[in-house]
Order: sequence, then C-alpha cells, then structure tokens
Amino acid sequence: MESFALEMKSITKEFPGVKALDNVTFSVRKGEIHALCGENGAGKSTLMKVLSGVYPHGTYSGSIFINNQEMRFKNIKESQDAGIAIIYQELALIEELSIAENLFLGHDLMRQPIINWNEIYKQAIIALQKVGLQVDPQMAVKELTVGKQQLVEIAKALMKKTDILILDEPTAALTESDVAVLVKLLNELRQQGVSCIYISHKLSEVMELADSVTILRDGKTISTDPITEMTEDKIITKMVGRELTELFPYEPHPISDEKVLCVEDYTSFDKHGKKVVADINFHVKKGEILGVSGLMGAGRSELFISLFGGLPGKKQGTVTINGKKTNIKVPSDAIREGLAYVSEDRKRYGLVLGMDITKNTTLIALNKVMKLKMINQALEVKEAKELTSRMKLKAANLDVEVGKLSGGNQQKIVLSKWLMNNPKLLILDEPTRGIDVGAKYEIYKIMNELVQQGVGIVLISSELPEVLGMSDRIIVMSHGRITGEFTRGEATQEKIMVCATGGEKVV
Repeated sequence: MESFALEMKSITKEFPGVKALDNVTFSVRKGEIHALCGENGAGKSTLMKVLSGVYPHGTYSGSIFINNQEMRFKNIKESQDAGIAIIYQELALIEELSIAENLFLGHDLMRQPIINWNEIYKQAIIALQKVGLQVDPQMAVKELTVGKQQLVEIAKALMKKTDILILDEPTAALTESDVAVLVKLLNELRQQGVSCIYISHKLSEVMELADSVTILRDGKTISTDPITEMTEDKIITKMVGRELTELFPYEPHPISDEKVLCVEDYTSFDKHGKKVVADINFHVKKGEILGVSGLMGAGRSELFISLFGGLPGKKQGTVTINGKKTNIKVPSDAIREGLAYVSEDRKRYGLVLGMDITKNTTLIALNKVMKLKMINQALEVKEAKELTSRMKLKAANLDVEVGKLSGGNQQKIVLSKWLMNNPKLLILDEPTRGIDVGAKYEIYKIMNELVQQGVGIVLISSELPEVLGMSDRIIVMSHGRITGEFTRGEATQEKIMVCATGGEKVV
C-alpha cells in the first residue's frame, strides 16, 4: 500500500447555489512537488482553504489524512500545527511594519516583556538568505517590490515546522532571477522530504518542477498523472475540456500610419526628485499592439503610470495624443484624452472589491448611464450586461461582489470598465498575471477585436512568450531607459534579453 504525506478523500464543499468542490480526491507523496492545475473557478483555492483550516471541519464533507492520521482542523492554527504552510497569491504582509516584524509576528520572541531585537534581526537575516534575499530586515515591507515581498512570504512560511508547503501562483510577480532562486529552494526542500503543492498557471514551470499533476475542472478531479506522461497541451486540454488551437491567437490586422500616442524626450522624476525614467522616445499607432518588455525594476510600469498622470513628480518632454500636445497631470486628464490603464494590481487599483459587478463596470463612465444627474439603474444594468457578456464573464448574476470572483473574472470586469469609455489607447499592465489559460485566451481575442477597430494597445508583460506572441512591435526597457526596439518578425527571446539586461540598443 502506497504511503502518502497527504490524502484528501471525497471532499465536497458547497456555497449557496454553488457546489465549489464535488467529491474531490487529492493525494501527495512525501518529498514530492505536486502541481494542482485548473482554470480560475475550478476549485483549487477552495480545496486549499479546506486543507489549511480556513474552511473548518464540518463546513465540508470528506476526509483529510496527514501521514495516515485523520485530521479535523477547526481553524488555521490547527492546520499550521500539523505542519501545513500556505502562501497565497494575495500577499498577507503588513506593509507598514519592517521585514523582521512581519517574519516574527506571533512568534515567541515577540511576546517577551523585553524584545531582543538583535536576535530577531540575526534570525531574520538567516531566514531571508534561505530564499536568496539580501536586504536589511529593518526595512519596511512597503519599500520592497512585489517580487521581493513574495520571497519574504516564503521565508516566513519556512521559519515554521513545515511538512507540506502550499504555493499559490508563487512566481506571478517574480523576475527570472527570483524564479531561479525559488526553483533551487523547492528542489532543496524536496530533498529534505518536504511535500510541495504547486498551484500555477505557468505550465512551463509545472513541467519543469512537478513530479505529478492533478487537474481540477468545475470542482471535480479530472485526473492525476506523473509529469513524465504529460505535455503542456495535454494539461490545457484537460483544464478547459477542449483543445486551444493556439496559446497566443494573434491575428494579422491593418495598422494605421496615424500615431495615437507619441512620446519625445520624456523624463520623469519621483516626488524626491530622483529620475524614474529618462530620455524616452517611442510611439503607438492606431490599431497596433506595442509590447513592452524588461526585467523587474526596468521602469516599464513607472513610465506608463507617469504618462497616465499617476506618478507625482516633475516631468519633461513632449506627449502627443492623436496629433495634439497634451499636459496630463492627473489620471482624470488621461481619461478625458481617451487613455485607459489596466493596472498590474487589479485588486488595489482596478476594482472596488466590496461593490457589485454592475457598479464596478460603469464606474469610469457614469455619465453614460445618467439622466437628469441621476443614475438610470436600468440603463446601468443594460450596459454592464452587454460588456460582461462580451467578456464571457462567469458569475451567478451582476449583483455579486467582485471581491468574491476568481482572478480571471475580476480582470474581465476591469477590462469591461475601461472599454465602456471607448478608449483610443488601452494600456495593459501584466493583463494575464495570475489567470488561467482559458481566460488569457479570451483576453487575447478581445485585444484582437480592439485593434481591428483602430484602438492602440500597449502590452506590458514579464512573460516573453506573451509579448512575442501578441505584439506587432516591441520596445525593451532597462534601468529606466529604452534599450531596444524590434518588429514582430525581428524579435526573439535572446535579442530581448540582451537589451533587458542592459545590452546595446538595437534599432
């Protein structure tokens, strides 16, 4: 009889009107990296919340066994005491506190009458070194990039006695170098006998790291297979229940000679007077998808946030929109000029999580659903229905709070919100981060529709295959400057990485 570190048998979890998990069975061997794959809404997060005690015993049916012993967790602490650690895609750090304080929250060292800070900082440095992070533990978490915050979360989890480590989209915000550190770390943990449950939409990572893969679809277990018997295409087919002919459904389309955006000699400073981006020159044509590539910290997001009016500080240079010079000071100026910005942090900057789908969808263009200075609710619902239907949104109804939806569906609402304003230029910052292949495919198809209508699109992405697969032209940034430019036919991963790491500019 095979011995498992974890067995979850016949797990069923229901919410009002929805069966989130339907008789799911999931088993993980000791010292195994076991991938858990499925589209958003397939039940992955719900299953892990059952395992981690977020949903206590009695709120679901089925059984959980750790090392052949049945567990009935009443809360998260009981799960943690059993050696289970979970790192969620949405970080659970307190940004105002220091790294060390975050690492030791709830620890015995923080409960002493007199806290030994020297000892805490010493242990914090050791914990950070394990995940390849060399930073001052006294630094506030808010001063770190999202990628480094993710590594702090992992360090925090590994400080406890961990037999089963659950990682939910752990590399979504990491650079390639950070990913390499994580891969090395997970391989070391596997050698130490730690079992890892790896949830990721990045199938290349799944193929590289995992020993086995379980597929969930619509709350049911579809299959569990050794990774040696799987391919990315096989995983995708099982996830979506159909074959996707292309991961990147780029369609050739006419590109106008007219420039929707032209940026010349642009330099932006932060509120302290430090240069954020310098000597920037580029343009976007109507009906063109301009890809923007570069490593974390290259200044990609900062450039477009600055152009959108969201970055305080002085600016120099000329910005022309549809042939007219503009002076965008705040985001409302950009919106009036026909710009739209889908932020990489959809929950913080793209949505009001406590509001329903309808209100989030119409938020940017309330003037379109108002009559006599009052919101026409019937018109508002009609507009929201049309937009979310176009996006193939999956939700019980439009009254659902967006905070309760999957990441892919939340992203569709963010897009719907901006499209209601009929933008001339749509800036997409990491638009497919943390969403499944099916939702990605639908977003790519929407991009194709928009450029056919003459909308200019800027695609900022850390995923090189995505940039290469969907762009008409690509610019590369490094250290706040543009270091390369390629047409679709010229671009390769190797050329882009040369420029991203500070190589010579290619024209």
